[in-house]
Amino acid sequence: MTLLIRRMIPQDLEQVVEIDRASFSLPWPARSFLHELTENPAARCWVAEMDGGIAGMIVMWLILDEVHIATLATKAGFRRQGVADSLLMHALTCARGEGARKAFLEVRAGNRAAQAMYRKHGFIQDGRRPRYYKDNQEDAILMSLERLPEEA
Repeated sequence: MTLLIRRMIPQDLEQVVEIDRASFSLPWPARSFLHELTENPAARCWVAEMDGGIAGMIVMWLILDEVHIATLATKAGFRRQGVADSLLMHALTCARGEGARKAFLEVRAGNRAAQAMYRKHGFIQDGRRPRYYKDNQEDAILMSLERLPEEA
């Protein structure tokens, strides 16, 4: 199985929304992904394709020299196979090529697996946003990466 990482296109949205809904208790509506893809000049949207379908996706915003990871998810059948790692590294490397130097994100306090993946790539915990998530009032952990990777 070969993993192909490429820019997201409108034809990917049905699968992307499906992955998002299956991954998060507060999924984005389809119109939000469409907005990021077609109307937000700061957005960088990528998908990981495997076996003819979308295995994962990432949306990030590039603002000046900073990247904000807005969402990252892997389809259930492809988790723990390096899809999210590959998407993250590809997206950060491309952002660095566009002049980005730092990255930021919020992650649920209870999502230890995601936090561990981010730490593996050099992200550190900077702070906490109390009751950030509206569905259950869970805190968000703020993480940052001070130096983006030079190559994937």
